[in-house]
Amino acid sequence: MKYPELLSFEEILPRLGEFDTIIDARSPAEYAQDHLPDAINCPVLDDAQRIRIGTMYKQIGAFEAKKLGAALVAKNIARHLETLWLDKPREWRPLVYCWRGGNRSGSMAHILAKIGWPVVQLDGGYKVFRAHVNSALEQAPQLDLRVVCGPTGSGKTRLLDTLESVGAQVLDLEQLAAHRGSVLGKLPCQPQPTQKAFETGIWDRLRRFDPARPVFVEAESKKVGDLRVPGSLMEKMRASPCVAIQLPRPERVRLLIEDYQHFACNAPALNQQLEYLVSLHGKEKIARWQEMASAGDIAPLVEELLAEHYDPAYQRSIQRNFSAYPKAQVLHLDGITPAHFLLAARQLHNS
Repeated sequence: MKYPELLSFEEILPRLGEFDTIIDARSPAEYAQDHLPDAINCPVLDDAQRIRIGTMYKQIGAFEAKKLGAALVAKNIARHLETLWLDKPREWRPLVYCWRGGNRSGSMAHILAKIGWPVVQLDGGYKVFRAHVNSALEQAPQLDLRVVCGPTGSGKTRLLDTLESVGAQVLDLEQLAAHRGSVLGKLPCQPQPTQKAFETGIWDRLRRFDPARPVFVEAESKKVGDLRVPGSLMEKMRASPCVAIQLPRPERVRLLIEDYQHFACNAPALNQQLEYLVSLHGKEKIARWQEMASAGDIAPLVEELLAEHYDPAYQRSIQRNFSAYPKAQVLHLDGITPAHFLLAARQLHNS
């Protein structure tokens, strides 16, 4: 076999998990937007260098730009070799890609191949990968989805986590989106991924599921924070069988205070988020809720938010959007300890 081996994404996809390392040779900014699952970023040109070389192409000429570009690429690849790959054995099998599968990944793949490693280069680069993801997500997943429903604070996320721990298949959209899906759903110190990265995460999870087994997913709206759920997946979810969690409201209040400690202990941040509800509830009610937050009356505040905002909104949304909800399998929870969720997860997983 002659290396580097240039393969299409269709040829690579069934073997994607066989590579020892997946190397994204693009700039850090490109990598941050989205990348192949499990890829590491080893840029042959960093962000500033890429802009510099691109400007030279336009303003001075291709020859001068290529000379400087080659020097920078050689230095960067040498640094990656020295810091990351000197200890790799002869059998180490990397996959390398860039934006279009051109000079950037080609340069790196050529050097790695000359050393003697069985390197593969993705023909067409990230661009063909992205086209594949787009095409795949346009089709409704051929999976047996079970939609976990329940009003805010009923423990849907905890149930999904526990289901996964007992071996069930789980698609956790809020985890992939780094958001809890409500006006208070923003996670502290954790920005949401880009739309493209969110979609790649969904595609990667969907392709790994066994179609013969059910996949549990939480009922979501079309957007999780700032990110859109693919339309075909959303349509599939809304037509799928439902599981309805029932948890007493006092337990829901306890759960929400536990899960939203970053707001319970930070009244200014909580009050800032409550501002988003002014259009729905008016300035007077929001001001009163903000006073409760500032005074530390968190449990009564959560009780009112559930009764006057979240529960009515949930009932309107679930009835309108999930056609199978009236026939949902009811799952009663008496408490929010790990034991309660483990019992419920085993009941679902074995049903």
